[in-house]
Amino acid sequence: MIELAMKSHEIPKDWDRSGLPSWTYRSQAMFELERDNVFLNHWQVAGHVSDIPAAGDWLAFDLFDERAVIMRGQDGIVRAFHNLCRHRGARVVDGTQGQCRGAVVCPFHGWVYNLDGSLRGAAQPTTLGDLDKSKFGLKPIEMEIFHGFIFLRFRPGPQPSVATLLAPYDADFAAYRAEDILPIGEPQWETELPVNWKSVRDVDNEGYHVALAHPALQELYGRDYRDLYLDDGLHVSIGFFGDRPGRRWSVQHYVKHAPAQDHLPEHLRKSWTYYGLFPNTVFAFTPEGAQFYHDLPRSPGKTRLTGRGYRFANESRAQRLARYLAMRIDRDTSAEDQQLTIWSNESMRSQAFDGFHLSDMEYGLRRHHDRLRSLLPVMTQPDPPAEEGISALNQALLKEKLGRR
Repeated sequence: MIELAMKSHEIPKDWDRSGLPSWTYRSQAMFELERDNVFLNHWQVAGHVSDIPAAGDWLAFDLFDERAVIMRGQDGIVRAFHNLCRHRGARVVDGTQGQCRGAVVCPFHGWVYNLDGSLRGAAQPTTLGDLDKSKFGLKPIEMEIFHGFIFLRFRPGPQPSVATLLAPYDADFAAYRAEDILPIGEPQWETELPVNWKSVRDVDNEGYHVALAHPALQELYGRDYRDLYLDDGLHVSIGFFGDRPGRRWSVQHYVKHAPAQDHLPEHLRKSWTYYGLFPNTVFAFTPEGAQFYHDLPRSPGKTRLTGRGYRFANESRAQRLARYLAMRIDRDTSAEDQQLTIWSNESMRSQAFDGFHLSDMEYGLRRHHDRLRSLLPVMTQPDPPAEEGISALNQALLKEKLGRR
């Protein structure tokens, strides 16, 4: 983290403190542009290799109209495919995760796929004409693994490889031994909010609200909380704990019982650290556990919040207790953030809302908005264009932007 701090960007003295116009949170046409240019062509984390430890274990990941299945083959290799039978397009697996014994069988007509995605055979093959099985395997999806975390990208996009993109996080993830973490009993959680996804990011991308809105976090680390801004849409937030005992039960006992992790470097031994990845993902590490969470848009006014939690290998009783106490603190924080997100999103529909005026402590929010504007310059329009013209206007603005280079 010391290295990250040295490379992080300082906040400019005179910067535009406004945010995105409110119409961008309500527009269906804008939502469709975000689907194609912000989500489907950017890296998304779907799980960790420890979620699928054995051959035939699989994870599913849905994003808009795309469906993925990540599976470990008989050879131990993890691969990602479209969760789509090559016969009629049915899901070949259903649910969030599971296990296939030796093969994947489509529940619609019984086409059978090997664990490496190749087609083993079709039911009643004589009815299918001259079927070349080599041409009907499951379609692969671009996938990379970074310290055990599995990343997918449904379409080619502007981001480099995951290893290049997340290189500034490499040393810290290695120090946390992220590659060796294990899922907790019920690793996945999810909830749905009646908000635009950007309102979730607006709350999560700044620490200005911590002091008042998150009393437990303020007690734990609020005095030493800081945000670090890096290139390529990376954003690190860190808070150091242990200088005060805390008054709330969970904070008091967490500070008292959290065991020292001597294998961690000094800057991570007493910290809660959040590693952000544009457009919608955060990895959160404490000395005794880890999780990732992200917001997955469903519609302009509906967002699915989901994530997965992990523990470290050879967990001691003291680590387990600290992880439980951290979970209690994080549970309250999440509920507080969800309410703030709802209130923030409500304002985007009000005629009285005049736009943001941001604090220096909300510079992360501004950077997120700037990155969206760079991909979708139509977001620079203060007043809502006609819905049917938003896509064409965005294309024209992109061409104008390229012409100025």
